[in-house]
Amino acid sequence: MKYTTIPNTNIEVSKICLGTMTFGEQNTEQEAHEQLNYAVSKGINFIDTAEMYSVPGRKETQGSTEKFIGSWLKHQQREKLVVATKITGPSPGLAYIRDNMGFSNEAIDDAINKSLKRLQTDYIDVYQLHWPERTANFFGIRNYKHNFNEKWEDNFKQIIEKLDSLVKEGKIRHYGVSNETPWGLMRHLDESSKNNLTRCKTIQNAYSLLNRTFEIGLAEIAMREKVGLLAYSPMAFGMLSGKYLNGKMPKNARLTLFPVFSRYNSTQSQFLTQKYAELAQELGISLAKLSLAFVNHQPFVTSNIIGATTLNQLKENIESIEVSLSEDVLKRIDEIQELQPNPAP
Repeated sequence: MKYTTIPNTNIEVSKICLGTMTFGEQNTEQEAHEQLNYAVSKGINFIDTAEMYSVPGRKETQGSTEKFIGSWLKHQQREKLVVATKITGPSPGLAYIRDNMGFSNEAIDDAINKSLKRLQTDYIDVYQLHWPERTANFFGIRNYKHNFNEKWEDNFKQIIEKLDSLVKEGKIRHYGVSNETPWGLMRHLDESSKNNLTRCKTIQNAYSLLNRTFEIGLAEIAMREKVGLLAYSPMAFGMLSGKYLNGKMPKNARLTLFPVFSRYNSTQSQFLTQKYAELAQELGISLAKLSLAFVNHQPFVTSNIIGATTLNQLKENIESIEVSLSEDVLKRIDEIQELQPNPAP
């Protein structure tokens, strides 16, 4: 395994992070524990989850992922592991999670206390805002369209003050954002700086061979302001495994079970995936390893969040850390991307 340090902290994390959103939906508690044990045996020390997981979000399974991690975590040496979770942003369809959705002081207190209880731990290493409260272009929306009737009021300072208090209480060590835009990230950094408050350390956004929108505005901020990308969906919901090529829909695969997740299943995405599959075949490696190695290579990536439903998938994904891509291969990847830039924002 290779390791990096979360920017502006002394926390060393594995370059590959174990994503867990299948725990409680596609994976049982026993399977979750098997994945966690295997990941740790291969040097992974970083685990990412969220209060709304498992996915797809349902009242019946909400919090199951944190519970499965918690029943495992209580038997581990907690100080050797880095645990990240998220507070759910506002969404009418997820109102069952808490009476007070959003990022008010009351909502944050409620959410963090419930996450700590489910995870059976005294603190969270990285506590993340799962998506913004305001209207913005995320979750597959490429372009920003302003909502002139939006009722949101700028509350960045209030939120960061609350997170700062949680750091002082010892409930969290650091905070990060997720599904955030360049403007939003800079507002976080500016408010922290002006008011001498805890600073945003990470941003968890989608990043893969099929979605390189992070490079347009956020990559420069990540590098110059030292905010680490925790890249999610590096396999584009399994599309970049190649298993959906030529119209295939394997039994029990995520897009087969949950066709509502169409973000990475466009004609354009299929076209690019085929091109990348041909390159991987030429290089003598799997498409999955090529896809993950590309993400691992990026200097703004602090950790690459992989997910799997089987141990064989997990094994292959972790092995990607050993794959090095030459400058020539990276150039060829860029040339393929130019054929259909960012088909799955």
